[in-house]
Amino acid sequence: MDLALQVIKNELDAFEKHFKTAVQSRVPLLDRIMQYIVKRKGKQLRPMFVLLSAKLGAPVNESTYRAASLVELLHTATLVHDDVVDEAMERRGFFSINALWKNKVAVLVGDYLLSKGLLLSLNNNDFNILKILSEAVKQMSEGELLQMEKARSLKINENTYYEIIKGKTASLLASACAAGAATTFQNEQQVEQMRLFGEKVGMAFQIKDDLFDYGSNNVGKPTGNDIKEKKLTLPLIYTLNNCSNKQKREIIYILKNENKNKAKVQQVINWVNDSGGIEYTVSVMNQFRDEALAILFEFPQSETRNALEEMVRYTTDRKY
Repeated sequence: MDLALQVIKNELDAFEKHFKTAVQSRVPLLDRIMQYIVKRKGKQLRPMFVLLSAKLGAPVNESTYRAASLVELLHTATLVHDDVVDEAMERRGFFSINALWKNKVAVLVGDYLLSKGLLLSLNNNDFNILKILSEAVKQMSEGELLQMEKARSLKINENTYYEIIKGKTASLLASACAAGAATTFQNEQQVEQMRLFGEKVGMAFQIKDDLFDYGSNNVGKPTGNDIKEKKLTLPLIYTLNNCSNKQKREIIYILKNENKNKAKVQQVINWVNDSGGIEYTVSVMNQFRDEALAILFEFPQSETRNALEEMVRYTTDRKY
């Protein structure tokens, strides 16, 4: 991401100041937790997509920084709530909020971040940006709940999988790109192009994440977490659709009854690798990547467009 970081270095520095201001609280406990969150921020991919999408149209402005802050506030709120739901004790190698301050505080912190994001937009009359991001929050919730519903029945086909990841992951990246573009582009069609671009990148991003669970030399160390949580992702869906009835029954049995057994989980991972599930999933991921690039290349060539192309390729090439 070297080029992207170089192209928006000044904008990222300014964004960090905006974000720190956006999360400030007069409640000592909240302020302490906000400082903890700010210090342990991730790669900030979504704010970077907001800033670059805006810069593709015109110089970044105050509305762009607010849009980037809103995206990061919403994303952070969902992560805090996800850790409570998943009972996760770590986030990005550090203790999660619920691990340090318990579930009740974590839920309230997530609510606080969400409300700060809403007020940031409302107080500055950024109604269009708020509408774009509110749609993402709705779709994220629907995607997560659809996945939970399907995990119970273990009945999921490829189209349902795409529907799930479009909601739970791609919708926020789509909205990040649309929100950024909406602050500089005057043409609604171009804003919609950037939304679709972000959606395609988001689909590729989630598929890459799902590949990590099965692992190979190319996609990182297998963890089997999705199998343990009975999540049917594309590598396993492909395997179930392309194996014998006997093997299909065995896989379903392991998912239902032996999903905590490391040896059995590894057996499923091996079957997925042997079936061609990894190769198929990589080809689908690359198709979404190429569709995103095709949309991007409809815009004039520039340093910002090159940076966005780099971001897209990072999405599918990353090692973690």
